[in-house]
Amino acid sequence: MKRIIRHSKKLWLIGSLILIAGQQDLFANEINIIPRPLQTEIKSGVFRLSGKTTIGYKTPQLKEQAEYLQKILSRSTGFDIRIREGFRNADICLDTDSTIWQKLTSPISASLRRESYQLQASSKKIQITGGSEAGVFYGIQSLLQLFPANIYNERRQENTVWEIPAIEINDAPQRPWRGMMLDVARYFYDKEFVKKYIDMMAMYKLNKLQFHMIDDSGWRLEIKKYPKLTEIGAWAGPDHRRLGGYYTQEDIREIIEYGRLRNVEIIPEIEFPAHMLSAIVAYPWLSCTGEQHEVPEQHFISRDLLCVGKESSYQFLRDILEETVNLFPSAYINIGGDEAVYTRWKECPDCQKVMRREGIEKVQDLQGYLTNVVAGMMQKKQRTIVGWEEIIQRGKINHPVVAVIWHNVGDTIQATRTGHKAILTPATHMYFDFPESRTPGEVKAATWMPPISVEKCYGMEVNDYSEASTVLGVQGCFWSDQFIHGTVLQEITPLNENRSETYAEYLTFPRLLALSEVAWSPKALRNYQDFATRLTTHYQRLDNKECNYRVPEPVIKKMEEKSEGGIEFTLAPSVAGAEIRYTTDGSYPTIHAPRYTGPVTVAQKSDFHAITVVNQRHYSLPIYFAPDYSAYKEYGEFTTEWKPLQVQTKPTKWRFECTSKISGNGTYKVHFIRTKGTNDFALGRLELFKRDEKLASIAQQATATPNNPVVTYEFQVDAFEAGTPFYIDVEACGQNGNDTWGLVFVQKLN
Repeated sequence: MKRIIRHSKKLWLIGSLILIAGQQDLFANEINIIPRPLQTEIKSGVFRLSGKTTIGYKTPQLKEQAEYLQKILSRSTGFDIRIREGFRNADICLDTDSTIWQKLTSPISASLRRESYQLQASSKKIQITGGSEAGVFYGIQSLLQLFPANIYNERRQENTVWEIPAIEINDAPQRPWRGMMLDVARYFYDKEFVKKYIDMMAMYKLNKLQFHMIDDSGWRLEIKKYPKLTEIGAWAGPDHRRLGGYYTQEDIREIIEYGRLRNVEIIPEIEFPAHMLSAIVAYPWLSCTGEQHEVPEQHFISRDLLCVGKESSYQFLRDILEETVNLFPSAYINIGGDEAVYTRWKECPDCQKVMRREGIEKVQDLQGYLTNVVAGMMQKKQRTIVGWEEIIQRGKINHPVVAVIWHNVGDTIQATRTGHKAILTPATHMYFDFPESRTPGEVKAATWMPPISVEKCYGMEVNDYSEASTVLGVQGCFWSDQFIHGTVLQEITPLNENRSETYAEYLTFPRLLALSEVAWSPKALRNYQDFATRLTTHYQRLDNKECNYRVPEPVIKKMEEKSEGGIEFTLAPSVAGAEIRYTTDGSYPTIHAPRYTGPVTVAQKSDFHAITVVNQRHYSLPIYFAPDYSAYKEYGEFTTEWKPLQVQTKPTKWRFECTSKISGNGTYKVHFIRTKGTNDFALGRLELFKRDEKLASIAQQATATPNNPVVTYEFQVDAFEAGTPFYIDVEACGQNGNDTWGLVFVQKLN
């Protein structure tokens, strides 16, 4: 038997259809590697691990890769797997060859060749050859994904046949930047969780971790010269419920070393001029006003910026960046630079003096001046500045920088025109603090943008990389502000819980797997249905890694109206080996509901619900059919509704959230639409709040009646703030009774 896969687009689609149909030959079902390798050739035979298996490495530089593989294989198999330098009598051989990329049939950029690898397995031997140690590491990751899923388990696994098909894989990444951002500033994750996060990134061949350590909510990096940054700035709240923490410099060295072996570069983010209230709390002289503040317990974006008019501010930056550079060997230093509000700089005589001295006309261009100063500092240290897209939008930047594009992918044009590089992490596709769905029961998460499903994440457009490309690659972002500081996940120290870590994993996985393939694979070879088929087998791998994840709902393969009446549902499992449980009466199923064994017919689709059950404690939300509001599309996005039970008969303030509907500065309309009932719905003053800050107030009296069912308010938003909740308060009541139903829509006009 010999089957060759050459991944042209046509063959890729054919292969996907074959996988979906289940018409696979022996072992094809086991080639479910994520991210998908460029070239795969399946051959005759199998390789089987045994207690006599030996790992050989060609050069001393590969010893740690051999030890890494030995540890994983030994603990799950229970075999006493040995390692030795050289290939004599070795069953698994690790080697490097800087020309191995030439085995690829598609071109590969010179800067990516070191990460290429070839994996050859026969019935007698496995050979992994990388373009460098990094390539060998990626070959190991592909090898591990060929074994049964419990290869990742840290305890010895009984009754498992540890074998893989004979195969040849030739592979290389298509983009140099394949990253994740972990926000440890809004919520502090201990170093063991950070190391686990790095491990999961490496498993899926991601290679850059943007370590977001500084924000208004906390300063997480020990700086010897400024001890109050962590003594004061790392903690929020009173002692009995104090929240926070920080990494010692020794912790940082340990994290960096952990990432080095796994080819994950740790990139520190020292945020300024905004998002640094934690530093200002510790050293008030850093701000323009010198006022004393407290580290916030709830997320918000402080208006206090680093003062650019004082020499002491620049000395502070020189000092902390000096210690940061000495700690982090990364070629990049991220300086943040986003979401600054320049009111303080407008009012500060010291900042205004700098503007006059430098001939700066716009106050926001002071940020460009600051960026240039810091970029010059870092150039002397052979470091490249990275920052959010705002750093290339605030004045002329004199040194090449890398902009992390989080608003509009089209902003890469500005990087191209100004000679800078870019990384794509649009909030529309790559912000993992948004939920995957609007299904009732979904976890509390960010709402200022629509949900991001795995399919939407996977579908992000990104051009292939070349040495001349502006875009270096793709990055996911996991922010901790939306759910950690609220009431859902209050930490109870005596219980020694890890709820926050579990929550973070739920939001990160499985979308990180989609990110990995977007970042690694050529654009032409990505196919979501093929990816989704492979993904079903990876949940078992996440289980064995003890990594939490969002269990996906069952797949609806077919929903068919029957001639005799009713709708027939045909389902497929979304998780290999999991059960499907369902109900037909409109209620939500439990793990005790009937087990799905074949097509089910119900009177109407809202009667049918089904869940994926991985085990008794881990199962999905139910299949959910959102109400159809297409008849109201001219009124914008559905926001909420009113029903008799919540309607009072005297004017009462009604508050509802509209965070995801307020998506930027502009003009908005809110439409209250009465749909049924015997009583009219009276409305009074409407106010818009950004958290606790009132942005608009409209004094208006109107009533929704059968003849005039729509009441509309219009307001302007000029102070939009991403990541901050928005609410509407409106006076409302039923007239002469509460028998009234209606819908509320929010519409953005411009």
